[in-house]
Amino acid sequence: MQSKPAAATDQPVISLRGATASLGSRPVLRGIDLTVTAGEVVALLGANGSGKSTAVRSVVGQVPLSSGELSLFGTEFKRFRAWSRIGYVPQRTTAASGVPATVREVVSAGRLARSRFGLLRKADRAAVDRALALVDMDAHADASVNALSGGQHQRVLIARALAVEPELLIMDEPMAGVDLANQEVLASALREQVAAGTTVLLVLHELGPLEPLISRAVVLRDGCVVHDGPPPEAVGQHALPGHDHVHPHAAHDAEPLRTGLLS
Repeated sequence: MQSKPAAATDQPVISLRGATASLGSRPVLRGIDLTVTAGEVVALLGANGSGKSTAVRSVVGQVPLSSGELSLFGTEFKRFRAWSRIGYVPQRTTAASGVPATVREVVSAGRLARSRFGLLRKADRAAVDRALALVDMDAHADASVNALSGGQHQRVLIARALAVEPELLIMDEPMAGVDLANQEVLASALREQVAAGTTVLLVLHELGPLEPLISRAVVLRDGCVVHDGPPPEAVGQHALPGHDHVHPHAAHDAEPLRTGLLS
């Protein structure tokens, strides 16, 4: 894995201040503050409709802010261009993509942000191979993505984001609809990224096997931050306002999936 440039100690990786956003005419974010510093693993938690996905989609520019301030790596969002520093995994859909591509081709597409003129060099191919191995999909590199199970498909989407070798990894419900075996594979891949210094912001419906990695939990309710501190397991699950629906280990229905674009 290529070395990452050192993040400025006085600049957060993500700084969101007084952020408001609406979906259509419906206000979703109501003045939230969110700071993520280098090396942190921050989980966004909250009930369905609390604004978790809208918050991360605002960070990557998919949902424009109505008001407030956003900066990435110390750069004001409207001037930020270094998207190769960020890997993004949106909520997956249950439908097959319908794209006649192999697993390797899909993962390679995630490397284009670092390639010149769309041509993959030796270092790019090595990064793709590493990403495939991280999610244990190297044996399926030449398989069609349309022949994969839901859990395998999710692993490919995460490998696509990892192929860019991101300094910041943003994932929206990465474990939704994924069986326990695939969850463990994904947790292992994320552990390696965190150990290498990657900063992570992720939306979770349940903590599951990712729980030991979480350094901070931010709980949203009705578009407002109601808790920003230790994960629920550390403070007692029911001590967090608006958090009684989140179960560290129990499996239950994930919130409805939404479509999104990989960045």
